[in-house]
Amino acid sequence: MAISVFIEARELLELFQWIDKDKLEVYTEKNKEKISDEMADMAIYLLEMFRVLDIDMLEAIDNKIQKKAVKYPVEKSKGNNKNDSGL
Repeated sequence: MAISVFIEARELLELFQWIDKDKLEVYTEKNKEKISDEMADMAIYLLEMFRVLDIDMLEAIDNKIQKKAVKYPVEKSKGNNKNDSGL
């Protein structure tokens, strides 16, 4: 399933690969259904992984947010776009 998440992420990235920044808004509006389909594919595989691995998704997300808050406190991180967390 992790491979499938990666494949779907790659398919999502391919939709944006050659799009100029200045054309991004128009492009995303015109291709919203394709983009939505790829995002949905990723979500389906991720949700299935959470189910199969018996991991509470909301708990996992909450735990990750808490870890990031400790690692990157707002007072030290605000305005800094560097991130070594792997995200």
